[in-house]
Amino acid sequence: MGQTPVLEVSYGDRGRVSIAALIRVQPGRRVRLIYRTITYHQRRGERKGFVTTDFKALLHDAHAQLGGPISLVWDSLPEHVSARMREWITAQADWLLVYRLPPYAPDLNPAEGIWSNLRITLLNFAVRGIDELTALIKHRLKRMQYQPELLTGFIAQTGLMIYDSM
Repeated sequence: MGQTPVLEVSYGDRGRVSIAALIRVQPGRRVRLIYRTITYHQRRGERKGFVTTDFKALLHDAHAQLGGPISLVWDSLPEHVSARMREWITAQADWLLVYRLPPYAPDLNPAEGIWSNLRITLLNFAVRGIDELTALIKHRLKRMQYQPELLTGFIAQTGLMIYDSM
């Protein structure tokens, strides 16, 4: 009676899941979430997280999906401000305009709402491996994609105003 359940978990603390996401806002269209994940299994030669080429691919995919120019509000993650990324952004000036957030401004970054919500929704789950964790994260992000009011709330929390600049 009244005994706390104990869950056996074989996962330990091996590997990690990295996530990159953007929230698309376009006047007259529903808010969208576009994301990518990378799972690190601690294997030799395997990347631990996103690198410049991954961010470029995400932005190219977003551009193709959205079918128009992108005004991107971006934080100061080292990969976002690297010389290679700045050069690439300059070369994409016909469809990509980047606004930088101040160096440490999580309160202005709508993506912080994604991460916070994701952490809360994952609290009551015990996984048996990094691949199961990846699948769970993707499932939760997929659910967020169909909740435009939640995504709009992430933007509203920042206090940023959205204008049609392109």
